[in-house]
Amino acid sequence: MGMAASQARFLGLTARKNNVEFEGQQINQQRTALSNQSANYYNDLLGMSVPVPPSVDDYTKTVYTFEDGALTNQITSLIAQGGGKYTVSYLRQWTDDFAVVTASTSVVNGSQNGPWQVGAQKLRPLGNITAADIAADEYLSSLSSSQIDQLKKEEQEYAQLIQEELGAGTYLVRYIQNTSTGEWSPYFYRQSDLQKAGYDGNGNSLSNVNCYTIGSKTRTEELKAVQGCEIEKDSSGRLINITIPDGDGKPRTYALTTSTVTDQDKYEDAMNQYEYEKYEYDQAIQEINSKIEIIQAEDKNLELRLKQLDTEQKAISTEVDAVSQVIQKNTESSFKTFG
Repeated sequence: MGMAASQARFLGLTARKNNVEFEGQQINQQRTALSNQSANYYNDLLGMSVPVPPSVDDYTKTVYTFEDGALTNQITSLIAQGGGKYTVSYLRQWTDDFAVVTASTSVVNGSQNGPWQVGAQKLRPLGNITAADIAADEYLSSLSSSQIDQLKKEEQEYAQLIQEELGAGTYLVRYIQNTSTGEWSPYFYRQSDLQKAGYDGNGNSLSNVNCYTIGSKTRTEELKAVQGCEIEKDSSGRLINITIPDGDGKPRTYALTTSTVTDQDKYEDAMNQYEYEKYEYDQAIQEINSKIEIIQAEDKNLELRLKQLDTEQKAISTEVDAVSQVIQKNTESSFKTFG
């Protein structure tokens, strides 16, 4: 190899070596940036709050109840006062066997302005019984005149009860016989519901109409801040008796029953919230892990490229050394020639 060719080769190798070193520096900088990104993602993972499922205990409370005849009472508030007295609030529940309750809805035949009927039974205004009604109605026709008079009084009571429960308005009625007992029960319809139902060409209502009857319903009344009550506890601190002053000031003592009650609706709401938060948490974890995997793959590629550059640099260095020796020999030979 001539002197000029050797020097040209040396310069080319030196430039290539510098490029390899520069590219290696760039790769190291990229790997440092990827490492910082990965560290940030790991910090995000460490900073995330893991959702905790709700505990049933958090929605369970101890309930004290006492019976007073047909009344069931549940203590809702117990505030200690001076002199061993307490102010007590409690819910009183009982079963009302003469209450307006919802019955099965039904399709009604008629028009917006009436008349209306369900099946073969015509609906008539509640409390109004005419001779035509008696002749046309199976139940009414089975009653004596005195029973008809009694029924009119009952229907006046029905009308008052219904308006107290459902609001003022005109109500219609029909009677249905229980095939097991043979008894007849009234079923009530609000006229405004009948008028709003809408009817097809055959006179059938386009939607079921609300229907009501007489049945049993649980009633609730809250007695607030009853003062002058006394509480008896056992050795474990559990409440066992409560003494409550009557309206005439005479105290009455009731045995307390202890039970635990779970607010299932609130617990299920909390569990649904937990499931939602857990889903979001899992999604966030999955998203961050996916980003970290991408970074790791990029870093792996850069690491492989860096190893290639290292191998290339070693090869270039070896060749540079060889060319340097050639140049040195050529230089020494030239000096000998001209010496």
